[in-house]
Amino acid sequence: MPLALLALAIGAFGIGTTEFVIMGLLPQVAADYGVSIPAAGLLVTGYALGVVIGAPLMTVLGTKISRKKMLMLLMALFVVGNVLSALAPTLGVMLAGRVVASLAHGAFFGIGSVVAAELVAPEKKAGAIAMMFTGLTVANVVGVPGGTLIGQAIGWRVTFLVVAALGVVGLLGIARLVPDLPQPEGVRLRRELAAFKNTQVLLAMAMTVLGFGGVFAAITYITPMMTEVAGYAESSVTWLLVLFGLGMVVGNLIGGRYADRRLMPMLYVSLGALALVLGLFTVTAHHKVPAAVTVALIGALGFATVPPLQKRVLDQAHGAPTLASAVNIGAFNLGNALAAWLGGMVIAAGLGFTAPNWVGALLAGSALVLAVLSAALERRSGAASGTAASGTAATGTAVSASPIAAAPIGDAAAEPALAARR
Repeated sequence: MPLALLALAIGAFGIGTTEFVIMGLLPQVAADYGVSIPAAGLLVTGYALGVVIGAPLMTVLGTKISRKKMLMLLMALFVVGNVLSALAPTLGVMLAGRVVASLAHGAFFGIGSVVAAELVAPEKKAGAIAMMFTGLTVANVVGVPGGTLIGQAIGWRVTFLVVAALGVVGLLGIARLVPDLPQPEGVRLRRELAAFKNTQVLLAMAMTVLGFGGVFAAITYITPMMTEVAGYAESSVTWLLVLFGLGMVVGNLIGGRYADRRLMPMLYVSLGALALVLGLFTVTAHHKVPAAVTVALIGALGFATVPPLQKRVLDQAHGAPTLASAVNIGAFNLGNALAAWLGGMVIAAGLGFTAPNWVGALLAGSALVLAVLSAALERRSGAASGTAASGTAATGTAVSASPIAAAPIGDAAAEPALAARR
């Protein structure tokens, strides 16, 4: 794997840390500004919505410049947002800083996924994407607990300054290690938008919303579930989240490895097992050790879906993958927001703190149904294409494979063929 992936992973580490560390710092932030914890919770909601909006917006704005320059600009925006959050005199200003930082999130992972895939051979694309996302998963093991401890010991503002410093390291790494990959010829906004007419692209994004949403339906309410149902002390929740993060690291690497071999079977297994484990969590949540094991399994199975889903979008949006890739990152956050809302609804209805696990199981099961449907439609389309090709050959018309269609994303070999066609 190219060293440039390390720079992308460092950026992903910083982004993952700033996204999730606020959850452990809400009491300190609320006390500092003199507001309630629910009011401070807007910092979480605002960030998630900023990702959903910023992913397509920043990607569209970056269609005229090289991907390396865009990644550097996004990291600079990330640094500015975190410095603003650290120095914010009021909650409103901090919310603005969180939104500014979130605008870089979706586009960074979307464009970064495309760049990571271009840096390696076609059979290693999912592994390269997984390597970049390792920064995000490691953030949940090291960055979030470490940032929480710093915030509790020294002050939450120091945490965000440290995160901003991570952004500077990521920016310098990208400038030094990532090659200057120009936008492929023919990249236009209209062409990028046309990818959303592809049913397979939309199905992959729906799988993203539902599949990873299933994870957050349970994890959003892990604190009351573990303290009120399993019997853990509040101080133990941090280490349970470390277990969740370790599971994410393992699942991400496994998902990246096997998605390069058999992508759809990997999705079937991970989504099916995720739905099963989430359903079992309603039982295991009543016992400490089984609950801890289940938390780690949810992290592993949930993130095992990320590389194959991201690669699925890249494959299906071939020729115009950048915007679709970024929007799919927004889809992860949309799933998080939807699942957290649904989980809160069932708790408010009096069904108990384990009820969100059933919501998560249903969401993951629905994603599995969509995966099966997507594969069936693809087989039907392939069969229809094969029939049409046979009919054409039967009439004596020569049929040949297009070198442009066969070339990988960003492959320079496609350019001479394009010129020849012109």
